[in-house]
Amino acid sequence: MNFIKHFFILFFLITILPFYSYSVEENRMHSNKIFSKNIKTVLLYNGENQLSYPIMYLNSDEKLTFSFDDLDADIKDYYYTIIHCNSDWTESDLMQSEYIDGFFSYPLIDYEFSFNTIQQYTHYNLIFPEQNLKPTLSGNYILKIFLEGNPDTTILTKQFYILEERVSISAVVKQATLIGERNYKQEIDFSIHHEKLYIANPFSDIKVIVKQNNRDDNSISDLTPLFVRNDHLIYDYETENTFNGHNEFRHFDIKSIRYLSDRIREMDTDSTQTNIYLYSDVSRPFMQYTTIPDLNGEFLIKKQEAWDSETEAEYVNVHFSLLADRKVSYGDIYLIGRFTDWELSEEYKLSFNENSRMYESSVYLKQGYYNYLYALNDTSTGRVDVSYIEGTHYETQNEYYIYVYYREIGKTYDQLIGYIKTTSDSLF
Repeated sequence: MNFIKHFFILFFLITILPFYSYSVEENRMHSNKIFSKNIKTVLLYNGENQLSYPIMYLNSDEKLTFSFDDLDADIKDYYYTIIHCNSDWTESDLMQSEYIDGFFSYPLIDYEFSFNTIQQYTHYNLIFPEQNLKPTLSGNYILKIFLEGNPDTTILTKQFYILEERVSISAVVKQATLIGERNYKQEIDFSIHHEKLYIANPFSDIKVIVKQNNRDDNSISDLTPLFVRNDHLIYDYETENTFNGHNEFRHFDIKSIRYLSDRIREMDTDSTQTNIYLYSDVSRPFMQYTTIPDLNGEFLIKKQEAWDSETEAEYVNVHFSLLADRKVSYGDIYLIGRFTDWELSEEYKLSFNENSRMYESSVYLKQGYYNYLYALNDTSTGRVDVSYIEGTHYETQNEYYIYVYYREIGKTYDQLIGYIKTTSDSLF
């Protein structure tokens, strides 16, 4: 009996377990991640507009611009590949040959060394798609960077989208319908028009993702049509499609480190580093709403005195401080914005200083203009709560993004067939 038992265990380890492990690995969820401490300022956007998101039409002449800095300031043999994902950012069941035209991976050959900076770095740049590697299907994609000869060691991953527009979307952002939510929530009602596309079962074949300022942590992904009328799918809910309005973003400007901008309290520079001390922030949950121009969480890399900010912008230590009566016992405070990839990362976590009665943090950032908010990672509820520090108002100007995916009968992947970006400006 022991022989038979050992035989089946060995059979499982040799034949079944490898396929099981492969399945678990292949179905992992991908996000914007940096896995190497020497990598900073990863950017991916459409064309030459840093404030745009990396979405482009399938088989178009559009290009995405991708770049990052390596603080080791040497030359490495970096390669890149792309991975097709489902609407939830798990890897699709497609083989690379089904969605890539050309080589499955290709080297990053465009790089420059930083010029006249205290922090030396190597700036890598890629204009994508290239002739040698092009996506052929619509959907969610991951751009993955790795070292030559070691594709299993990921340096970084970055999300982007390929759109094959087959439906149109109309949307309106308004004050929440329910009386109890009207003062602090925004509602986004929308319809999908698919006159040229037959959808057998709109409740299962269509997947919709709604994002506020393109954040993933509070996105809505479980909506089905409330009404189906001819070629229109109507999503006109009263509470399922609402978001906290939150507050306008805080900002700081470090495009120049030769003078103090309106948010900078103090600055010091020596031969090894530059420190920027921002004025202390205060909590805003009970303050009246005030209109403040912002970039809805975006950031822009720019050095005011440079010919080429990509290689001439300096890295500086930016010191944040948030006044607090006491330390929060049921969670931690983080900085969030597009520069954090909307992630709660240890790099952007604040520590409570008992002496100053402040939450404090120092973050190493490249010169530019930044938007940010404070978020509470509430360990008692498992939620990310921005309103705890920032408050929430229906008047806040936000951007909303709607992504429509279609799993066609007989297909094994999610196509991205619709996309729209709208704002809450219509509230005023």
